[in-house]
Amino acid sequence: MPRVIGVDIGAKGALALLSPTGELLEVVDMPILRDGPANRPKVNASLLSAIVYRWHADQVFVEFVAARPKEGPTGAFSFGRPRGVIAKDAARSEAIRRWPDKAQFFARVKDDGRAEAALIAVAGLTRTGTRNG
Repeated sequence: MPRVIGVDIGAKGALALLSPTGELLEVVDMPILRDGPANRPKVNASLLSAIVYRWHADQVFVEFVAARPKEGPTGAFSFGRPRGVIAKDAARSEAIRRWPDKAQFFARVKDDGRAEAALIAVAGLTRTGTRNG
């Protein structure tokens, strides 16, 4: 059975594995280590690649983050912060509505990355027309 991965990038992100019909099969937090400068969390490439390899996905949809035209990165992220807080609760709510039997994966406020990863995969399936359900 083909599988699809959705990725919410960043140290507080997550990965979600879905079937082609949009069934949530598995969700994990982004693998991070605090081994960088100033003990800041950073994504560990080896652990991330192990998850992707283990899941044997046919497609991967990754969050796209960029500044708007004529806007620098600092402005983009300072503008996006208030909007992001609202969207994160909305993402958790939508994920719980969509997968009520998996609501425990999205129960905590910090599970917004999991919800976003799962919904990124759904959006990818919808956009490519590969979703059958």
